[in-house]
This record gives sequence, structure tokens and C-alpha cells, in this order.
Amino acid sequence: MLSTLKKRLEELKVSDIMIPAEKVAHVQLGNPLEHALLVLVESGYSSVPVLDLDFKYQGTIAKTPILKNVMGMERYEMEKLSERKVEDVMNKEQPSVTSDTDFLTAIKVVIDNAFVCVVDEQNYFVGILTRRAILKEVNKSIYMNA
Repeated sequence: MLSTLKKRLEELKVSDIMIPAEKVAHVQLGNPLEHALLVLVESGYSSVPVLDLDFKYQGTIAKTPILKNVMGMERYEMEKLSERKVEDVMNKEQPSVTSDTDFLTAIKVVIDNAFVCVVDEQNYFVGILTRRAILKEVNKSIYMNA
């Protein structure tokens, strides 16, 4: 059973289980932090991809760094939300995968991230791969082979 399960998972590609770009909330480099926080709150996500004007992947932005960035000595300085830009506080060190990355390699990348961005050869954003999608696929494979 384990060899059948491993073989099935080895045959999967990221493209088989990723969420396509058109269904993913994102922000752009030049957006004010106010817009990024609004997107994060409205979408319910803790972080979203950051893209440039050509829709190339640049990193991610999350609620916590935004809020830390507007925290003053005695209060949140909310006026800074419209003054500062996404590119000032985003995480540029987030890993990414391609749509043809194999499933077992993708698992290793997603272990430390709730999602990873999927890009093409020129770094254009094509979607995300979530930890949830990976776990659903593993679960389906286990019970399909039971």
C-alpha cells in the first residue's frame, strides 16, 4: 500500500492541485499599506502575494508586519497606513515553486508556509499551492488505497 501511495503522489504536479491566480487575492508593490490591510482583512487571509505591475511575483505581505510598522510609542499611528507602501514592509524571501514541480518536492517547501506562490519560468504569478490542498491530496490518496 505504501509503495502505491508514494507512486501516486510522485506522479502529481503542483498544477494538479494549485489555486489559479485569478482566484487569489493579491496586492501590488506600490499599493499603500492601507489597501494591503483592507485586502487581508476582507479576504480573511493572514498573508497574500505581492506582485509588480507586470504581475511578476515579488514576495508576500502579512498583517503582523503592517501593524508593527504603524505602531508608535503609545498608540497605532494609523495615518502611516496611507503613507507607507507594500514594498516597504513585504517579505521578499518567500520561496516559490513552478507548476511542474513534483508533489513530493512541493511538500518540503510548504512545510514552513501556509502557502507558496506558483510562478512560471519568467516569474509571472500563476497561482498558489496551499498546505490545505496538499493535506487533502494526501488524505485522498491514503483512503483511496486503503
